[in-house]
Amino acid sequence: MEVHLNTYGSYLRKKDEMFELSIEDRKTKLSPEKISSIVISNAAIITTDAIQLAMAYNIDIVFLDKYGSPYGRIWFPKIGSTVLIRRRQLEMLSDNIGLQFIKNWIAIKIMNQYRFVQRLLSKRDCDKSNFETRMQNMQEAAICIMQAEGKLEELSGSFMGWEGGASKNYFSILAELIPDAYKFEGRSSRPAKDAFNAMLNYGYGILYSKVERALIIAGLDPYLGLLHSDNYNKKSFVFDFIEPYRILVDEPVFYIFSRHKFSPDFIEPVHQGVLLSTAGKKFLAPLLLEHFDEIIRYRNKNRKRLDMIQTDAHAFANFLIDKRENYLETSINRKLQNFLNSNFADNGEEEC
Repeated sequence: MEVHLNTYGSYLRKKDEMFELSIEDRKTKLSPEKISSIVISNAAIITTDAIQLAMAYNIDIVFLDKYGSPYGRIWFPKIGSTVLIRRRQLEMLSDNIGLQFIKNWIAIKIMNQYRFVQRLLSKRDCDKSNFETRMQNMQEAAICIMQAEGKLEELSGSFMGWEGGASKNYFSILAELIPDAYKFEGRSSRPAKDAFNAMLNYGYGILYSKVERALIIAGLDPYLGLLHSDNYNKKSFVFDFIEPYRILVDEPVFYIFSRHKFSPDFIEPVHQGVLLSTAGKKFLAPLLLEHFDEIIRYRNKNRKRLDMIQTDAHAFANFLIDKRENYLETSINRKLQNFLNSNFADNGEEEC
């Protein structure tokens, strides 16, 4: 369970070895044993004894800015990492393991985007030929990435170009499939130019915090990035690792609009754009968490959808120190190979 303090004046304190959450004069007792993290935005208050209780139960506390991006967090002090894992991360900057990881991770992201629009199109009565070229461009971008040869440092610009082209095609398709009242033009952030991007930005902010937590628990350094290695003092590996999981936000956000669940009071205007309002945050956060908590079959076990990130982070860390032969989940690897070989006839119904 994740607790969100996203209402002005919300108050979290410790009382009788429990958390007491106060929102608009309503008080709720919460057991620390059932809480995985606390996310704070807007003008919320948390007491020091509540922080101490959170640390005692290994509950991390994340602070989000008005765009939904994490700007700080309080970690429980018992998480550690082996020096060997971090040394292997540094070595990845110049060896084939790092190159192959980036290839796989971006290609899987594109595949997930492709499968999502494929599923949307399969359920719509429209001229699908209007989308064929863009979907083919997405697939070709993934193929170019996987076939590229050279050093990661030399190829990083090309990788970003291919990935950016695929994303442009992806979002242009979503923009056509979304109801007319919510049409948008491409990705925008800080601030978003439209409601759809405002919700995406806030959702990605929540996802960033989940990915960072998974990496640190697995012993991986969130600052030792590969594709984003030039981002000084930034959690570059979080930006690398998050890519295949963005679909966990894309899908529920798109369905908010396609199923007409959006309300105009979910956004508020700012200079040159819009932000998610308090009402929007209160609506979106629990919806995303419900989606994250749905049970799927992954790595031969029934898991919450969000737990894919943690299991993948552990698999990758163990791969780096030679405790695993492969870090890719078997079904994902199979689907990726089918996608790259143009043998991608399924309609995306399986879980990503």
